[in-house]
Amino acid sequence: MKPSIIGLAMAPLLLFFCASAAALTPPDAPRRAQLEHLLAQDCGACHGLHLTGGLGPALTAQALAGKPRASLIATVTQGRPGTAMPAWEALLSEGDIAWLVDILVQGNHAP
Repeated sequence: MKPSIIGLAMAPLLLFFCASAAALTPPDAPRRAQLEHLLAQDCGACHGLHLTGGLGPALTAQALAGKPRASLIATVTQGRPGTAMPAWEALLSEGDIAWLVDILVQGNHAP
């Protein structure tokens, strides 16, 4: 039985969507605890102990309100060239970064 042309065309799309979903799986509880620690220690070193600003801008829900989620994710992923904001893509997965951005925007993180 020969594979259909439609089936062959759909296979790469299916693989793409499965890989994308896996990459954006929310972190489990132990990983979330690690990310909260990173947020307090590493991000807090520049953005302030309570993320209200310092060397870097505030990361409070109020400060991030209205900023596009994709832009925030890109900033964390790629950093900001010419500033102290590093790229985190080598250390954090896409799912980790998306989760961090979401909790910051929602204000659901420990100060």
